[in-house]
Amino acid sequence: MTTSTQIDTERTDILEMLAKHRHFLRFTVRDLTDEQAGLRTTASELCLGGLIKHVSAVEANWASFILDGPAQAPDFSSMSEEQIAEWGEIFRMLPGDTLAGVLAEYERVAARTDELVRTLPDLNVSQPLPEAPWFEPGGRWSARRTLMHIMTETAQHSGHADIIRESLDGAKSMG
Repeated sequence: MTTSTQIDTERTDILEMLAKHRHFLRFTVRDLTDEQAGLRTTASELCLGGLIKHVSAVEANWASFILDGPAQAPDFSSMSEEQIAEWGEIFRMLPGDTLAGVLAEYERVAARTDELVRTLPDLNVSQPLPEAPWFEPGGRWSARRTLMHIMTETAQHSGHADIIRESLDGAKSMG
């Protein structure tokens, strides 16, 4: 197998895994109203529409990180309680949010990330991680690792969404 073929295979694998986990997340909101998408059905603060908003925002931030480094990342270490609460709003369906709008934004973000996967000259390019208590000091992530993180985040929240949906009306997405 040539290096070019290996690169094409790797990019195809990344795109297919992103598509798979995005599908499961979107599938959890099938046939729901805006109101249902905003309901909290468990002890957590999470709702289905808010999860999709969160995954979309996180994916957009990490895609920007691949291109621009940590400059766009929130600095959680210096945030006030009010700023942290504002950040938490991405976990909720807010007045004026619609499920269709949330899904459309997620599609836009996904298309941007997919284009990045297809066109980035080198998946080994790396950026310094933002300052945060959960990152190793001085750490760097390659584009590849960042894309794997997006996949992991999406898969994890797809599982959360499945539990929330099952609590809402008994529908299952992943089992």
